[in-house]
Amino acid sequence: MTSPVGLDRFWAVVPAGGAGTRLWPVSRADSPKFLHDLTGSGRTLIQATVDRLRELAGDRVLVVTGGAHADAVREQVGDLPRDLLLTEPSPRESMAAIGLAAAVLERREPEAIIGSFAADHVIGDQEAFSKAVVEAVEVAAKGDRLVTIGIEPTYPATGFGYIQMGPRLPGHRSARRVRQFVEKPNARRAASYLATGEFRWNAGMFVVRATTLLDLLARWHPDLAAGLREIAADPSLLADRWDGLEKIAIDHAVAEPAADEGLVAVVPGGFDWDDVGDFKSLSGLLPPGEGGMTVVGDPDQVRTIDAGGLVVSGSGRLVAVVGLDDVVIVETDDALLVTSRERAQDVKLVVQALTAEGRTDLV
Repeated sequence: MTSPVGLDRFWAVVPAGGAGTRLWPVSRADSPKFLHDLTGSGRTLIQATVDRLRELAGDRVLVVTGGAHADAVREQVGDLPRDLLLTEPSPRESMAAIGLAAAVLERREPEAIIGSFAADHVIGDQEAFSKAVVEAVEVAAKGDRLVTIGIEPTYPATGFGYIQMGPRLPGHRSARRVRQFVEKPNARRAASYLATGEFRWNAGMFVVRATTLLDLLARWHPDLAAGLREIAADPSLLADRWDGLEKIAIDHAVAEPAADEGLVAVVPGGFDWDDVGDFKSLSGLLPPGEGGMTVVGDPDQVRTIDAGGLVVSGSGRLVAVVGLDDVVIVETDDALLVTSRERAQDVKLVVQALTAEGRTDLV
């Protein structure tokens, strides 16, 4: 059987960053959510991501992470070659991280096609995911387009950006031209998007030839593109040059302006996807336990009476919940969080307050 076009030069890039403040106190600056098994699968989120991508890319998986997390990533992904783990001296947003990977792979394999997939997302249906990625790789291999994978929305979410699809691309199964990327909408506008059938959630998945990505970046942010290529050519420059690079997301740096010029395609993704953005989102990923209480951790350490919601038990202490519905209780060795699922997004405000108070030991 003929191999899909371009898959033999496909490299999976895994940006592993962010603190996940809405999942505090489990996720913290020195132990972000991608290092945790939040789904009870026995694999952390980054391990599950690498597992999923290796079915497509084999050993061609590269991880970009912060210096504070490099040792933990090496421990969790123990068979990752040292030259395929890039370490950022400081956070510079997604464009610098993905762009550095592209520049390194461009020098290693000039015709490399890269696919960027976040380390902390949960994806159901490996077959459907693989099918979408393969089509995205084929689109990227046949031209100088940036390709994204758009998730079919299941409700009018206000926490995600959206992709408006245009006409189909000739010669491809389902790929379409992207009309525009849209920022996170309010509830009314999100509902109007769903009604048209033209919009998909923007999950931040991008597939593109490494050279194409950097050449597009050079059109709108030439200094950033040049700096990334210089660091890839001479890695000893990383420490001195990194903090001077522009701090910008890949959506704003490349995807949005390229879409305005008709240079972006979208492949609709027919698989379940979740960015595990807060504890409400997490509870929706897991089956409810006895009495309607979902438990992450040891269920033998949780007792409920007329109660439902989510308990994340991490200290080994017994947790008892009586007469509370839709509750979220998260306990670690040094912190206890109690909220409702509807207010789960506001957990980030606790982190902001602790940071302002200088409680770095807790964040």
